[in-house]
Amino acid sequence: MSNTGIALLGFGQWGRNLARNFSRLGALRIVSDPDPRALEAASTAYPGVRLVADPAEAVADPAVEACVIATPAALHHDLARRALEARKDVFVEKPLALTAKEGEALVALAEQRNRILMVGHLLDYHPAIERLGELVAKGELGKIQYVYSNRLNLGRIRTEENALWSFAPHDVHVLLRLLGEAPEEVACQGGSYLNHQLADVTMSVMTFASGVRGHIFVSWLHPFKEQKLVVVGDRKMAVFDDTLAADKLQLYPHRVDWIERVPVAVKADAEIVALPEVEPLAQECRHFLECVATRLRPRTDGRNGVEVLRVLEACQQSLESGGSPVRLAAAPAPRYYAHSTATIDAGCEIGEGTKIWHYSHVMPGARIGRGCNLGQNVLVARDVVVGNNVKIQNNVSVYEGVVLEDDVFCGPSMVFTNVINPRSHISRKREYRPTLVRRGATLGANATLICGHTVGRFAFIGAGAVVTKDVPDYALVLGAPARIAGWMCECGVRLKVHRGRGACPDCQRQYTIDGERVEPFAESGPTR
Repeated sequence: MSNTGIALLGFGQWGRNLARNFSRLGALRIVSDPDPRALEAASTAYPGVRLVADPAEAVADPAVEACVIATPAALHHDLARRALEARKDVFVEKPLALTAKEGEALVALAEQRNRILMVGHLLDYHPAIERLGELVAKGELGKIQYVYSNRLNLGRIRTEENALWSFAPHDVHVLLRLLGEAPEEVACQGGSYLNHQLADVTMSVMTFASGVRGHIFVSWLHPFKEQKLVVVGDRKMAVFDDTLAADKLQLYPHRVDWIERVPVAVKADAEIVALPEVEPLAQECRHFLECVATRLRPRTDGRNGVEVLRVLEACQQSLESGGSPVRLAAAPAPRYYAHSTATIDAGCEIGEGTKIWHYSHVMPGARIGRGCNLGQNVLVARDVVVGNNVKIQNNVSVYEGVVLEDDVFCGPSMVFTNVINPRSHISRKREYRPTLVRRGATLGANATLICGHTVGRFAFIGAGAVVTKDVPDYALVLGAPARIAGWMCECGVRLKVHRGRGACPDCQRQYTIDGERVEPFAESGPTR
């Protein structure tokens, strides 16, 4: 059960799915819809929930901490703006707005008011897309060459937006996530058959700087339902078919051999990728409530929504010009350095002056501060927080749930964990335990930190030590399991301890030591 109060604005077809999930999570307080029939349906389904026709009344309710917007897309920007101005956290169904400019204004407002702004890009929370993203990131498919997506149906036909804006945001978002880059150029063609002002069918072709090409085919005039994503790599090909009841993600280890300078296809049987049985929408709603509670940036935040809008706008421009290619404006040059072999996913934050070296990978939602240095083969996972001036040496994986404060040093090949009792065949993502490493701490080479513990300020974890409990400030710990073997100065030199006092032989700082509590003298300071 959640303590967060949610106001749901819009009780249409998708709004009812959101209401079901937020009600199960104990967060649904208000449903707002101008249609009396919708409110009557909401009253029947959720008798204890307050019902209002005017969204302004729902936004103003003091019992509401966050608003979920599931209205027609034309209303998204205005309602999100009102909610943010009222200092409510906001979850907006896709698209975030109808223009990138409107989306950027919402992002700026959310940052100004220190509010959570999340966009409902549902596929990001689908276990098949999560697993596919991991496979791509690990190189399981090899070098990605081509991606295509079909989203086709003879279903609900919109009159307020075309098929591109109704269907394609899902697939644009997935392509950006999987490839970690925006297209350089797009071209879009379509046909209008039911309403001459709205395209019922569109084909968008995208070209990426990495050499990858892709297309997105959407239509609501199709004889059968098809929701299929194909990723072609030079080692394997992946197929995600969301219409299947089971085995939604399959890998095909096909290859192409060159025989007498002629390419010959060598086919192989499909490999089924096991996936947890979870509802993506339930995962998405739960993630929003967690972000509201913890103030962490959502995986599909406002900036991610703006990136999708930029691509959709370029596709729409091409569509209106008869399919002429449109080049997207180049993104501003980053204020950090990343080696050409590093992978920087869309949706992460990296501070000015940070350097990221060979074959490292920063995942969506990660936040890295200023002046950091990430060595070779470093992984910074989703939603990890790294402070300023942090040094992470070669071959370190910083997993989800880890927070590194300013000035932390991570030695080569040291290990973080986020699950106490991992099993390969059991998913325990909901059991992640947080690890906090406080300011100035040093984690020695090959040390291991068991999750769920805190390493104190300026603590020093010796090489190869295994930390199984909290480490006090300034403590020097050694061994497996790690035990306190002494105390360290802020400058990194072991203190000389005598009768409850510690002195640094190098910088002359002095400390009081009371059991496992160490504090520097208020008047103490380095001597030069």
